Amino acid sequence: MAKVEGAEACAAGRHGGRENLFAYRVRGLGRSAVVLWIGGEGDAPDRVLTSPEADRLQVPVFTTVRQARAYASRRGLGPATSEAGALELTRVQRWLEDPVHRRVPSGAVLEAWNFFEDLARGLGEVHRLPRQSAVHNSAYERLFGGECAAWTPAERRAVLELITAGVELWNSCPVIVKPSSSARHRRPA
Repeated sequence: MAKVEGAEACAAGRHGGRENLFAYRVRGLGRSAVVLWIGGEGDAPDRVLTSPEADRLQVPVFTTVRQARAYASRRGLGPATSEAGALELTRVQRWLEDPVHRRVPSGAVLEAWNFFEDLARGLGEVHRLPRQSAVHNSAYERLFGGECAAWTPAERRAVLELITAGVELWNSCPVIVKPSSSARHRRPA
């Protein structure tokens, strides 16, 4: 699924033809943290920064943007901007609690969809999200256009399945809380 260029994509980093690193604040019901997000070079996909720890990839998470920037700087990965994007995942989770009676928070759902894809790529766990099909593509386009009311029942099911799996991925993915930036860490591939 191609990302749509816009405000959210700018936060993902397309500057100067190289990978860029951005702080991204995720505020959810089960887990809230600041993560580092890498904007892919050229057509390379974006991904959440991960670190190999104990023979598996883990997401470095921080309480503040300042901590994330210091970690990145010590690893030679200076963030491209001092601001942080934000995903209000709580709004998405509240919608998931009663999607029939609650209005779709389309902007937050769109940002969550993009974040979950990038998180799954960073962790090397794309299999944890549903395999996307033409139904997903159509639902995504309607979501981007603010036309969620026009979703078919199949599109609505596809979105609910993907967003539910993404929330589970975020709440259960292995994390390193305020990691050190010692020399044993490697620059991400």
